[in-house]
Amino acid sequence: GVLKASTRGGEPYVFFRDRVMFPVPDRRGRIVAFGGRVLPEHMRPPKRSDFTPPKYINSSETPLFHKGSMLYGEPTARRAAAEGQKLIVVEGYLDVISCVQGGFDGALAPMGTAVTEEQILSCWQMIPQDYKVPVLCFDGDNAGRKAAARVCERVLPLLKPGCSVDFAFMPEGDDPDSLLRSGGKAALDKILKNTTSLFDFIWHSHVSGRNFKTPEMRAAVIKALEKDVARIADRDVQVHYRTLLRRRVSDFFFARAPSQGRFRTKDGGKGFGGISSGAGLRRPSAQINRIFPRVILATFLNHPFVVEHVEERLGYIGNFAPEHKRLLDKIVTCVHEEPNLSRDELLDLLKNSGFAQEMGDILSESVYVHASFCSPAAREEEVERNFIAYLDDVKAAGLGKEIQHGWRRAYREADAEEEEKLRHLVSMQDSDDRS
Repeated sequence: GVLKASTRGGEPYVFFRDRVMFPVPDRRGRIVAFGGRVLPEHMRPPKRSDFTPPKYINSSETPLFHKGSMLYGEPTARRAAAEGQKLIVVEGYLDVISCVQGGFDGALAPMGTAVTEEQILSCWQMIPQDYKVPVLCFDGDNAGRKAAARVCERVLPLLKPGCSVDFAFMPEGDDPDSLLRSGGKAALDKILKNTTSLFDFIWHSHVSGRNFKTPEMRAAVIKALEKDVARIADRDVQVHYRTLLRRRVSDFFFARAPSQGRFRTKDGGKGFGGISSGAGLRRPSAQINRIFPRVILATFLNHPFVVEHVEERLGYIGNFAPEHKRLLDKIVTCVHEEPNLSRDELLDLLKNSGFAQEMGDILSESVYVHASFCSPAAREEEVERNFIAYLDDVKAAGLGKEIQHGWRRAYREADAEEEEKLRHLVSMQDSDDRS
């Protein structure tokens, strides 16, 4: 298929003209097809018509080459999987090449199409361990989330014990190739350490940006989630998904506080948030302590208007890593200097100030899945209310422990600034108790 017969009866023509060529090997490393990426316009001959060539083309289907079942990079990835490395499914040829150059030998890519059922099964077959969970990488924008949702539809009927997928979402404007070029191996490592499970992605897809003020709204989303779970063919896996779904629904809509009744929700009931706001906050845990700063920063980055409304509530926050604290301070400064700053304007300012890597760690689906109001897709009128409810719940869950540890630290280090902060925390706790 490198040469094609002319329909006009003349000489055969070069099928892959004006393209960078990628030989496509089968699983044993034998070249069975080619892919071609079009050269930039300034490197191609002048246009003779209005025809715009497609970005990628592949060899035609043959007995040796089936585009929907093969994955680019399979020989290298198969060896990597046998050595215990994680399989990473990316979008294109250049992503695979950059990943392997960066030390991620388990990189694979479909042939210019969405991931198919056959390719998912092929990934599972490559992994010799009992727990087979390749990571599927997508762009962090709406198009990437839609592509991930389509893959979910294909994966659910295939699930079986030990076999699933995780999702990794790139920072907006990046793919694995550009991320590795700008941030190196550490930048992609950070994304791959914060993947989203299949269940969490399905949950977030249904609850993100929505409120659940009425029983009808809650019933509708529960029904939609149950419909997705029903598509799982393996009965054992389906049972476990149903159990997890019941727990998540219970925590999200009907959570109850411990017996001391310490926490309140907006509708007057006792719980851990999300009941009236739809914020999607889970019970306080080490995971929430880790994700909390990222939720705060993601909210400010995606919805800068919130900053001036809630800034006074941030005085008690003390568990920010240094790089996150610097980013928070810069966001607040930018918004003070330009109060009507849009999301895109803020992101551009921060990138120009050297915060691109920190933002890449924060603006991702792995953060949005914990608190849907902080995603760019959330409705503006819901963001502030849900954000405040989230802050109140996390403060209530962790404030007492922070005060206790803080006094010990201030006493040990004779830190006057720490003591002043703790007095502020105590006054807020007393105020909450009186109310």
